Amino acid sequence: MAVAEAIKKFVWEHDRRFYTGMAIAMAVTVFAGFAPTYFLKNHFGTPPLSPLLHAHGLAFTGWLVLFFTQTVLIATRRTAVHRKLGIAGAILAVIMVILGVSAAIMSIRTNHTPPGLDPRSFLVLPFFDIAVFATLVAAGIALRARPETHKRLMLLATIAMLDAAIARMPGMLALGPLAFFGLQDLFVVAAVAYDVVSRRSVNAAYVWGGLLILLSQPIRLSVSQTPLWLAFGDWLKG
Repeated sequence: MAVAEAIKKFVWEHDRRFYTGMAIAMAVTVFAGFAPTYFLKNHFGTPPLSPLLHAHGLAFTGWLVLFFTQTVLIATRRTAVHRKLGIAGAILAVIMVILGVSAAIMSIRTNHTPPGLDPRSFLVLPFFDIAVFATLVAAGIALRARPETHKRLMLLATIAMLDAAIARMPGMLALGPLAFFGLQDLFVVAAVAYDVVSRRSVNAAYVWGGLLILLSQPIRLSVSQTPLWLAFGDWLKG
């Protein structure tokens, strides 16, 4: 029993450092990507944002703060508070999906997309991000009674949103989707690698959730140029 408890404590200590570190790394990534247009927009002098985009940015920032807080609560063994905040997290996730879809539709109607890109094709990125995020969060909530699976799904759900921030880093769009998807995938690789090192195996959440993120990337690029998707974009533009 003493050996088993020692191993359990060892794994818990390393999990605490890993998930806290991942939360910080993701927050830094989002800040770096959205600093010019959101967090430090007054310093950069970028155009003002609409109330919808302000709400969108606030909700997604709130998710990162909540994810970090939940990670700290687990690290300090305050699971009761973690569970109560989980209810707020579920509500926030629903709000994020609504605001994300609304912001994406507004962007195509106002042609608020990077120069040189067809707004209809670009629309595939936020739509797929939202769909993957919603799927992973829903799975995480459904499997909340299985902590090892739950925390991995919530981590993957947060990773699923990072491409938007990475693509906005200076010079990243010019490198193309392989570059910013590749950097996003490094977070998935880091999570899987940690499982291999700490458990000598990979949790099924990383297998299926990681594959969902990875496979969605080439699929969305292929879909973005199809007549059906372009017609969908035209329909949304009204």
